[in-house]
Amino acid sequence: MKKSQNMHKVIFFLYLLIVVRLIIFKYPIEVLREIAASWEKNVILEGLDTANFTLFKTIRMYIDYAYKLNSFENLAGNIVVFMPFGFLLPSVLVWGRNFFVMLLNAFIFVLGIEVFQLFSAFGAFDVDDILLNCLGAALGYFLFMIWESIGKEKKDGSIF
Repeated sequence: MKKSQNMHKVIFFLYLLIVVRLIIFKYPIEVLREIAASWEKNVILEGLDTANFTLFKTIRMYIDYAYKLNSFENLAGNIVVFMPFGFLLPSVLVWGRNFFVMLLNAFIFVLGIEVFQLFSAFGAFDVDDILLNCLGAALGYFLFMIWESIGKEKKDGSIF
């Protein structure tokens, strides 16, 4: 059991690294170097100008211009990328089995990524990303709860 728990921790850690790589460091290293070389006070101000602080603004835009944009991929991608968070955290940490604790941890992680993007110019801050990512974590949590209840039923001999 201990070995399995350690494996889950390693998987969760690798997942977090992959998310950071996909979201923050998504550009080639040369582009990241150029962005970092341009870091000055005005970069932060530009980030504030391009940031979306209005809930549902980006989601509404993707829906309104679905025929022009890759809307489904962006909306679904923001949800799907955080489903493993909601599934893995409760499997790794006992206190992560509390829905609100899991959601708070997902929110803090996502907010950290978004704030980093705001101040680094390695992406754009979008409050809708926070909403969609947390929705993904919640869906992952519910999948974990279903998975766990099926596992308990099988141990009890209730099904199959």
